[in-house]
This record gives sequence, C-alpha cells and structure tokens, in this order.
Amino acid sequence: MSFEADVAAALRASVASDAPLDFDGWALRVFAHQFDRVPPFRTFCERRGITPSTIDCWQDVPAVPARAFQSVDLTCGPPEIVFRTSGTTRGTDAPGRHAIPHLDLYRASALPAFERFLLPDGARLPCLFLLPPPALRPDSSLVHMCDWIGEAFGTRVEWLAGPTGLDVARLSARLADHETTGEAVLLAGPTAAFVRLFDGGTRVRLGPGSRLMDTGGQKGLDRPVSRAGFLRACWTHLGIPTYYCVNEYGMTELCSQRYDAVLRDRFDGNSLAPRRLVGPAWLRTRVLDPDTLHPVPPATTGLLCHHDLANAGSVSVVLTEDLGRTVGDDGIEVLGRIPGAMARGCGLLLAELEQP
Repeated sequence: MSFEADVAAALRASVASDAPLDFDGWALRVFAHQFDRVPPFRTFCERRGITPSTIDCWQDVPAVPARAFQSVDLTCGPPEIVFRTSGTTRGTDAPGRHAIPHLDLYRASALPAFERFLLPDGARLPCLFLLPPPALRPDSSLVHMCDWIGEAFGTRVEWLAGPTGLDVARLSARLADHETTGEAVLLAGPTAAFVRLFDGGTRVRLGPGSRLMDTGGQKGLDRPVSRAGFLRACWTHLGIPTYYCVNEYGMTELCSQRYDAVLRDRFDGNSLAPRRLVGPAWLRTRVLDPDTLHPVPPATTGLLCHHDLANAGSVSVVLTEDLGRTVGDDGIEVLGRIPGAMARGCGLLLAELEQP
C-alpha cells in the first residue's frame, strides 16, 4: 500500500471512530515523504536549512505559494489525474494545476467534510449541480467532488451546465418541478452560477429541508455581490433559509475544503453567529503577515496559509493570496484576494522555489 493510501486510511479511521487525529505526527510524516519524493521541494527546503531531522512541529513545515503549482512539478509520483482551474482568477493562459498521484485520498477527505457540514441531519436528496458533467470537465476537482457526492448521498443527480455555461431555462424548469412536488433538493455550484440564475428572474419556493452549497465567493461574477445580499437572494428566489445556505471554500491546489458551519451549528444546537468557515481535522489554517510571513494576532487580517494532510501526494502547506482572519477557535473568514501585485512574502518564496 502506498503512503498516500496510508494517509487516506488514517483519515477514514479518524472519521469512523470520531477519535482525535494525530495532526502533528502525520504532518511530520507527510513532510518527510514529500521531502524524499518531490525534488524541487527538497531543494527549496535544503536552501533554507530545513529537513525532516531539523523540525519537530507542523508549523515548521515550509509553505509553498499556490502559484508554484503553475510552473513547478510538485508531485510525489505519477499522477492518476491532473486537476486544473478554470483560469478565472489567474488568467486563462496560466491556469492552476494539481497533479494527484492517489485520487482516493482526495475522496477520503472530501466526502466526510461535505457530509458533516451539508448533511448533518443524514438527509439523502436529489442533487442539482450547476456544473458541467464529468465528461465535459474531467479535470475539475469540484466536478469530481460533486460526482462522488451524488453517488454517495444523492437519490438522483442532474448536471445543469454545458459547453456554453449554465442552462438557466432547464434549471428553472427543474426547480419549478421540485416546487410542485415539495420534495427537498440539494443545489450545488459556483456562486456566480447562482447569481446568474437569480438575475434571470427565477422565483420558486423549494420544499423544507432543501439546501444549497455555493463555491467561489466573488470569482466569476460580473458585479460584486455581498454575502448578505447573496443569502437574501437565496431566500427570495429559492425559498431556502439562510441557515441552509452553506458556502464552501476550496481551491484546486488543496484536497480538503472548509465549509460555513451554520447548518452544522443549527443541528448541534450551537449559536449561528458568527458565521465562519470550518474544516476537517486534517486541515489547519494559519493567518500570516503578507511581507514577513509571520503569524498575525487572532482576528487580524493576513494571508491564509493552509496545511492539508490530504495533500500528501504533492505538498501539504500551501500559501494563498487570499486575505482572511481567524474567527473563534475553529474558523476563518475569507475577505477577498490581496489587491494588486503578488504579496512580497509570496513573491520571494515563489522566486526561491523556481530557482534552478
């Protein structure tokens, strides 16, 4: 069994037993594996005097800028699949990519987190995905995840986007059908696709228990839409209460996701405020100063740096250009992307990693 399969088994065992995951121990094991298997990463670490024998905690594992995935081969072995971004945030000429040598590790991370935050009541629902089907986007990590969600948790599945984008007319017809029957439904897709649906004037009242997962924040939107405005539109156009609207935060370069904890909190009897993005036990996020890359005080804005054990097949610590802050003990809030040029800290790391 491969090392990545060992990690997948550990994630599943943690979920099945509801036992604490030894994050520090696994983080050091994953780092040693990647140091051995990813030559550009090993060179990058050695230049900084960092090796598996010189660190003793997960915070010491070097971070790699997300942009490095565009230009550097960051994989521990031959990939089963290469996920690619749509290019909407970096330009279509330079999409992000993530080579995955063990696809089942992504599945082992993605499904339990989705179930925890979108299906805390154990519901099994028909799924309407505002996305193209896998045959049209086989290199989309989001499409792959939704395909697994439909197989594992859906009673039936329909994909509502094609080569030219979202099929608003067909989606509106399906929503009208569900309004008539009163059957609860799960809607999932990019935030921009929901905004396009709302702009088309669709207004239905979906059955109780219907819920929505949107991804991407402002990415792909022609006009800015506040989170509060988006949630109002979900109620106005779909009849879905705000606590059944769950935002997902993910990226092609990560195999784990964070979710708005609002629906989970509601079923656990916790306060619904403040809303925050919470991840699985194998994903931790630090907030760093954009210039120094030192941790900032709690609730202070900085760059989000994710340590994802499910990234065992590539590099586990990814420094983004997303701005955010911590919320409470377990959550974060994403505040957008750093404006203008790349942050100084990201730029220095990227130049160092790309150096021959």
